[in-house]
Amino acid sequence: MNDRQLSPLDRFISGADRALRAISGSAPPAERASPAENIPEAELHPAERRHAAGLMRVNHAGEVCAQALYRGQALTAKLPGVRAGMELAAAEEADHLAWCEERLSQLQSRASYLNPLWYGLSFTLGAAAGLISDRISLGFVAATEERVCEHLRDHLQRLPQDDARSRAIVQQMLQDEQRHGETALNAGAQPFPRPLKQAMTAASRLMTRSSYWV
Repeated sequence: MNDRQLSPLDRFISGADRALRAISGSAPPAERASPAENIPEAELHPAERRHAAGLMRVNHAGEVCAQALYRGQALTAKLPGVRAGMELAAAEEADHLAWCEERLSQLQSRASYLNPLWYGLSFTLGAAAGLISDRISLGFVAATEERVCEHLRDHLQRLPQDDARSRAIVQQMLQDEQRHGETALNAGAQPFPRPLKQAMTAASRLMTRSSYWV
């Protein structure tokens, strides 16, 4: 049954289920195979494994935020086409969530304990942006994806050189996030001014630094 056939109550229950799965570390299986599926596991030094796990925990937290952001925006989007685009992006982000979750398990680590906080804040921001206007909502997506791509490029530089599995996942995530940002811009996103982007960068640094450890 697709979303168009769901009642408001069904939509609420479905959304609550998605939220609980995202923040509890029990994401549904990815629709696409993990980019790391056929890559052998490397022998990592314990310090390298902990560092890789910290970076993948940050990436997982970012995908929790993405799920919440897109779900909030889809809830308040005014144009059906924008709502459908948000739902499609959320589905692709769900693959990222599952890939990161699987990789954390392989690295004998866990998701961030702060994920419920990140989900709540991101959902609120996404819903608020959608309430203002679809152009602002799309602009928020474009600006957010720009920040996410910066983080992913940084992680490709910081991941252990031998950790080809994590690198493959991050590289595919980067390609998808770049496309999401470009799609938002092409759909008529309102460009955000530099001061607002700088504030978003500062907020994202708080999330990444805390999620690396907690």
